[in-house]
Amino acid sequence: MDAIGWLALSRDETALLAGVFGLLVGSFLNVVIHRLPRMMERQWALETTGAVDRHETDGPGATAAAAAATPPAEPPYNLMVPASACPACGHAIRWYENIPVLSYLALRGRCAGCGTRISVRYPLVELATAMLFAWCAWRSFGQGPWVPLAWCGFSAALLALALIDWDTTLLPDDITLPLLWAGLLAAVFRWTGVALVDAVWGAVAGYLSLWSVYWVFKLVTGKEGMGYGDFKLFAAFGAWFGWQALVPIILMASILGVIVGVAMKLRHNLREGGYVPFGPFLAGAGFTAMAIGPAGMLHAVGL
Repeated sequence: MDAIGWLALSRDETALLAGVFGLLVGSFLNVVIHRLPRMMERQWALETTGAVDRHETDGPGATAAAAAATPPAEPPYNLMVPASACPACGHAIRWYENIPVLSYLALRGRCAGCGTRISVRYPLVELATAMLFAWCAWRSFGQGPWVPLAWCGFSAALLALALIDWDTTLLPDDITLPLLWAGLLAAVFRWTGVALVDAVWGAVAGYLSLWSVYWVFKLVTGKEGMGYGDFKLFAAFGAWFGWQALVPIILMASILGVIVGVAMKLRHNLREGGYVPFGPFLAGAGFTAMAIGPAGMLHAVGL
């Protein structure tokens, strides 16, 4: 849609259009959340196998041994291939079975092939993305198409990261690093209202602060309290919100983490080793910063 067409829409019409677009993006996010960690694991397995093969076949006859040790090529697996199918029976999902939310309701939450229950999280992700996109468009109305698109992209990336980390304790570089660079680029074009110098220092401070906490904790306890993905996500927040927002965000994330962690412990739902990924709570704080701003976050935590 060109700029004239965009400006001709009312605020409510813009939010509605963004919400519909969010449903489609949410359907794609479900694919990303499910497949990206598996793509990473396959890549790690291939790299590990290649390193072992190179070590074991070093020396005379290495070429023949390497050829014999080379595993058969696996079928392609990415965000587009293979086509979506039921993991229980392999039923290929037809286009009319993949309409966001509506197909889930029409199928009553079950596979059309075998009747296996489909997780309710799929339509919830689609609805959450739609609401986030509608809110971004409504809030940014009158600022042109790029500002709401930037925040819609931020929301989609953050939602995917939160769920991937909750499922797998991974925060993929394929999302965190583009999110970081997008925040700096948004500052260049003034889409976020953050000065570029504040965004740059925010990215630096965000990364180094959690990196320092990680190493202090590891030296004292001998354990790893968080992963490198948390550093990169916090750096991305510094780029999107500026260095001034880092303290409110980390405070909010810590409070959310304590509340959820205690609740899970009381319900005996903690994972093996008592570990709870920090990424989802950082994401929750990021969404809060987007909604009410750093000053509002400080007020929310009583500071």
